[in-house]
Amino acid sequence: MAMLQFFIAVDVTVVNVALPSIGAGFGADAHELTWAVVGYTVTGGGLLMLGGRLGDVFGRRPVLLLGTAVFGAASLLAGLAPSFGVLVAARLLQGAGEAIALPAAMAVIVLMFPEGPRRSRALSVWAAVASCGLVLGFVLSGIITELLGWRWVFLVSVPFILVVLVAAVFLVPGERPAEPAPLDLPGAFLLVAAPLLFTLGVVEAGEADGGTPWTPPVALAGAVAAGALFIRVERRSRNPLVPLRVLRNRPRVLANLATALLSAALSTSFLLFTYYLQDRLGAGPLQAGMTMLPLAVSLIVVSVLVPRLLGRWGPQVCVLTGIGFTAAAMAAIALVASVGAAGPALIPAMVLIAAGMGFGLVGLQYVAVTGVSEDDAGIASGVQRAADQLGGSTGVTVYVGIGFAPALDGVDPFLAGSCLAIAGLAVAGVVAGRISLPAEGVTRTAGPEPRPSEE
Repeated sequence: MAMLQFFIAVDVTVVNVALPSIGAGFGADAHELTWAVVGYTVTGGGLLMLGGRLGDVFGRRPVLLLGTAVFGAASLLAGLAPSFGVLVAARLLQGAGEAIALPAAMAVIVLMFPEGPRRSRALSVWAAVASCGLVLGFVLSGIITELLGWRWVFLVSVPFILVVLVAAVFLVPGERPAEPAPLDLPGAFLLVAAPLLFTLGVVEAGEADGGTPWTPPVALAGAVAAGALFIRVERRSRNPLVPLRVLRNRPRVLANLATALLSAALSTSFLLFTYYLQDRLGAGPLQAGMTMLPLAVSLIVVSVLVPRLLGRWGPQVCVLTGIGFTAAAMAAIALVASVGAAGPALIPAMVLIAAGMGFGLVGLQYVAVTGVSEDDAGIASGVQRAADQLGGSTGVTVYVGIGFAPALDGVDPFLAGSCLAIAGLAVAGVVAGRISLPAEGVTRTAGPEPRPSEE
């Protein structure tokens, strides 16, 4: 399970440093390359809740095998993609595989390890592996792309995924599925369709000489309609993906909104680092990956420090601190780009991004699961993770998509993207400032079990 988690976490960040090489191989510009990032996170976040329900209905092992097989096949397809369109389709399938496999994998761990110290240690290993995969993705991307080519960024995971499939057949016990319940397939479809249509509308709107001017307004209108229909479907469904009772808690709703806004800026920063180092400065993939090593090291340090401070400061202070660090990082990126400084000048921004991620997302995670019942804990965690992934994909779409749009030729894309992200973070700060928890809630959330996939 940890091996599966590692390569799924790696795939979140490993594509970033390889993007310029992918663009050069397919003739895609930075504006179009947002699809290679967004496709993975949109389907991964949009189908996450459905993936959890599939395990309950059909059993964890068959669903785990299905999701792992889809992820492995999509990785192979991405590595062999003959065109950019096929690569984007493969990234969509990778996200779907993640959404199906990860909830089942975590459920397997919970079922196989009894409650208490053994389960706590198992989940700690799970969370640590996810963090390592996320961190190492930056460095591995540079090394693999430089030495083997960008296709191996995807192909390298395939043999390990085969190992997971074989091992799961022999090591994961079967169990009787829970009482059959209807699946909210319309809700899952709409939750994926809305961000995908939004992405299509923003990307096409940014094209300077787009041949179909009707596409952006139609796609954006479709995104709004899909979002409205999703709310309507969830209200009427007897077994909704997101039970409305989970969202009736005001601090939880505010925490998920702030998570989406913060993740939007964090995901944007990763791409801006890559584009500045390789497109603006002409660094190779290996040099770019090594330059981003301080970001990886800082993430590890912060992940150790933040849990100790959370109990002292409280979630709200940690969240506001993380948002402030992230806003300072975006301002630093804009400054470095405006003066054309060398790559090492980005290191302070990288350290600030790591601090923003550690303080902000961990604090918001604790708020999002505070006060939930045992029955709703998994749903609340899933909603928070979905807000994380969908917020990150939306941020890349809006901030990078608009900043690097050909229609804005003449405007520094790094300045435009950073300013948009700072504006979003200002809204996140206002939202987080309105979060209030009872004093006992802060104490309860000071030391929960780790989140299955920290990003």
